[in-house]
Amino acid sequence: MFTYAAALVFLVFCVRVVLDPRRFSNAVLLGITVVLASVSAFVRPERPPVSLRTTALAACALLVLSALALAFLLMANGVKMVRREGSRPGNLLTLLTGLAVLGFLTLLGTAAVGRSPALVRVAAFATPPVGYVSFLFLCFLGYALLYGRLPMRRDVDFVVVLGCGLVGGSRVGRLLANRLDRARRLYEAQAARGNPPLLVTSGGQGGDEELPEADAMAAHLVAAGIPEDRILREDRSRSTEENLLFSKRIMQEVKPEYRCLVVTNNFHVFRAALTARRTGVRGQVVGAPTARYFWPGATIREFVAVFLHYAKTNLGICLALGLLGLVALR
Repeated sequence: MFTYAAALVFLVFCVRVVLDPRRFSNAVLLGITVVLASVSAFVRPERPPVSLRTTALAACALLVLSALALAFLLMANGVKMVRREGSRPGNLLTLLTGLAVLGFLTLLGTAAVGRSPALVRVAAFATPPVGYVSFLFLCFLGYALLYGRLPMRRDVDFVVVLGCGLVGGSRVGRLLANRLDRARRLYEAQAARGNPPLLVTSGGQGGDEELPEADAMAAHLVAAGIPEDRILREDRSRSTEENLLFSKRIMQEVKPEYRCLVVTNNFHVFRAALTARRTGVRGQVVGAPTARYFWPGATIREFVAVFLHYAKTNLGICLALGLLGLVALR
């Protein structure tokens, strides 16, 4: 039964990806498919109860060991982030996440061994929401990796590059340079086919910046050999949503029935795609490389942003699951 259910959910997933890959529900469907397929691989009528019990215990042990390994890897990455990037709140995210995972495992172990009624109730309340958030995160991570590898249109009218702040108030940093280099390669590949796109550099001027990000980005592209008359500047935006909304207006003025590619860093691709769909931008999102040590914290930050975008729904589900955990304890 689980095998058929997994096949059906996967079929729905494939259809929805073809219709529009920029949906978070696609990530959830992919996660449900994996869960159903995993259950079907272990739960079979011909297996004796003892074998099923042994398999379940082994799976639980593997899950705990994996969570422990993840906690220590996250904490090690957090220490590296602080050493290389400083102790700003965003750079502490992997360290704090690792500590949270370790703290939750400690709570479960203490509740199981100590049998304290208060700790058991706390664990019963916390476990279902933690499971829900973990499931959503794995869905987000898995589909984000898949989305970044989906084939995109070869020829588009525009390539939009999202800004991400200037170093020292005036210089293009490594993250932004990677985005611009990816945009340049897309431009050159299409220009070689005789149909060069227009490049849109998108980014306003922050309070600590000497010029709009769009201007610094355009100068970087011109220095890399892109003709200045192939660059349009969107210099008012302060967020990803504004990047896309304001760039959309520019593209519609030039060509109402446009198609575009949006360039950002790989950790930001899926959230940018969700935002592009929400703002009505006609195009997909592609990623540029990111330093490996920077990727885990940035990915967690992206997931938190998506989770909080639907805060009322997600927090309501977490509360309901926590209460169900307490009810099941009785």
